[in-house]
Amino acid sequence: MVSLAAIAKLVRLPNLVIIALTQYAMRYLLMEPLLPSESFTLQFGNFQFGLLVFSTIMIAAAGYIINDYFDTRTDWINKPQEVVVGIKFSRRMAITLHSILNIIGIGIGVYLGFYINIPSLSLIFILATGLLWFYSTNYKRQFLIGNIIVAFLTAMVPLMVVLFEIPLLNRAYGDIMITRQANFIYMFAWVGAFSYFAFITTLIREIIKDAEDFEGDVAFGMKTLPIVLGTKATRAILGVLILLTIASLIFLLLKYILFSGSKTDFLSLAYFIIFLILPLLALFVIILLAKGKRDYRRASVIIKLVMLFGVLYSAVVFYTLNFRML
Repeated sequence: MVSLAAIAKLVRLPNLVIIALTQYAMRYLLMEPLLPSESFTLQFGNFQFGLLVFSTIMIAAAGYIINDYFDTRTDWINKPQEVVVGIKFSRRMAITLHSILNIIGIGIGVYLGFYINIPSLSLIFILATGLLWFYSTNYKRQFLIGNIIVAFLTAMVPLMVVLFEIPLLNRAYGDIMITRQANFIYMFAWVGAFSYFAFITTLIREIIKDAEDFEGDVAFGMKTLPIVLGTKATRAILGVLILLTIASLIFLLLKYILFSGSKTDFLSLAYFIIFLILPLLALFVIILLAKGKRDYRRASVIIKLVMLFGVLYSAVVFYTLNFRML
């Protein structure tokens, strides 16, 4: 009998919780308070939105399973204590569960595409499933392609919320917005900023993971960035990406957040410095001085926390829009 703990480990339950948290945060902490007035309401039904989150989780869980399925040999070298497929789950059971979760995820995605009368949006779910399969079987072993695919799919998690909401808002309130000479693009821009942050921080995390898994990846002939360019060049690239992330945060803070309203947003300033910029600076130092697996493991923990704090900034936005602006 397979234990619940083993299932949770196989599908990376904490990661699935963060995916759900991200999408709910985008909808209720960001998009809803950003509506132009109290007379406006979100048009994508709560039940349908719940299905969107569930579909995203199903496809992500299937992706984690197929990744473990094809990575068993390298995982025995890189992280033997975390191997599940072949020990707690038979390989046949893992591939069957992967298929079932994908069918559920894609099926719900197709329904939601037709529900909002944009069937083409259901292709996103099919594309995500295909990319996760080819990532695990091929792209992960190629230079940088796998890292970019994972970063792209992570960026799509918050973006999915706005892609399914804005078309319905345009149908419901398009005429009103035209008379105001306004649109909902600003909402897309806000969520897009979270997606950009998710993309670049995930890219950093994926490269750190490759550096951490260097030994196992070399043994099985992978062409990850640390293997192709070496650890020194990898640290330099990571340093540039971290500095780019910090520069992006400072730009957003100064141009769109800090002085955008009638009052200076000191809460956002403090949040950015304490929970985002300072940890990223610490990460920068750790990466530049990294000498082994333990250093990269510490770096991986820090970037995970930064990613989580990035999502939680939506709570600061919610507080600012609902209480500070009264």
